[in-house]
Amino acid sequence: MGRVIRNQRKGRGSIFTANTRLNKTPAQFRVLDFAERHGYTRGVVKEIIHDPGRGAPLAKVQFRHPYKFKHITETFIANEGMYTGQFIYAGKNAALTVGNILPLASVPEGTVVTNVEEKVGDRGALGHGKTRIKLPSGAKKVVKSSARGMVGIVAGGGRTDKPLLKASRAKHKFAVKRNSWPKTRGVAMNPVDHPHGGGNHQHIGKASTISRYAAHGQKAGLIAARRTGLLRGTQKTKE
Repeated sequence: MGRVIRNQRKGRGSIFTANTRLNKTPAQFRVLDFAERHGYTRGVVKEIIHDPGRGAPLAKVQFRHPYKFKHITETFIANEGMYTGQFIYAGKNAALTVGNILPLASVPEGTVVTNVEEKVGDRGALGHGKTRIKLPSGAKKVVKSSARGMVGIVAGGGRTDKPLLKASRAKHKFAVKRNSWPKTRGVAMNPVDHPHGGGNHQHIGKASTISRYAAHGQKAGLIAARRTGLLRGTQKTKE
């Protein structure tokens, strides 16, 4: 009888919680209030900081409290072109410039926006007052027109173009993310450790596709794949 394989071990235990030990703070819009719904409010970018484990930098933006004599600091995902000392306007009547936060109903068609709210006032997670947005994956999503988005593209875009080159960089990269490196291939294991293990040379030895309803110790490889291999001879259709 084989051992409990890797994906079975990872499935045991409590519900997944993200590794937030070194994270600065959640990046989200300010709480939706009267000023944003009916006009605009102004903030200033005080600092642009690095957040361990996150590819994009964060911007600390200071706003006046709408009802008290004090300031509140919000943390946004920094867009390309933002700088310290820049004024950020948030609200229905804000100008269409990089870094400003507007409801999608106030944004012209074709504008690039980031950090879009899925529900009104959820502070940025993702016909009858609806707007259709196109995501970077190509998927299209319908959200309420009053949901907010930030004009521009997220900063730090070319980060993944530079290769890691050596193992120690990958080690430090994943040390602040999650325990997912290094990852041993199944074909490099022994037969007791993985369904793809064993043999006089490294090969799977059977089809890598596996049923969705297979036993948990068998579920390794391409689970319930509709198709495998490269896409050949397909034509890209115009949108």
